[in-house]
Amino acid sequence: MNSKISNGVKVSVETQYQSEHSNPTANEFLFAYRITIENNNDFPVRLLRRYWNINDSIGSSKEVEGEGVVGQQPVINPSDTYSYVSGCNLKSDIGKMQGNYLLENINNKKTFRVSIPSFILAAPFKLN
Repeated sequence: MNSKISNGVKVSVETQYQSEHSNPTANEFLFAYRITIENNNDFPVRLLRRYWNINDSIGSSKEVEGEGVVGQQPVINPSDTYSYVSGCNLKSDIGKMQGNYLLENINNKKTFRVSIPSFILAAPFKLN
C-alpha cells in the first residue's frame, strides 16, 4: 500500500490486477484500485475534484480530470475516512498513476490540493 500525507489529509492506495476482465492477447489490461482518504485536520472537508496522470509502459499517457470520485463529492469529517474503488484500463501490463484531489474546507470555503501518491499498476506475471 502506498500512502502520502499532504495538507493534513492522508491518501492511501491499494491496487489489484483484474485478470478476469483483461485480455493480454488484445493488449487490454484492467486494474482496480482502492483509495482511502483520511482527514487528519480539525475541520471537515469536501472532495470537489480529481486529477489523474496515467502512464503505461509503451509510452501512452493520459490525463483524467473531473468532479468528485465515483459520482460523489463526499464530506469527510475530522478523524474520519472515506474509501472507494475504481479502475483503470491500460494497453500494457505495467503502468503508473499519480494525481491530486481538490478539497474544500467546509468551515471557511477555502480550497486546497492534496497529493495522491504515485503507484504502480502491474500484472502479477510481470513481476516474476
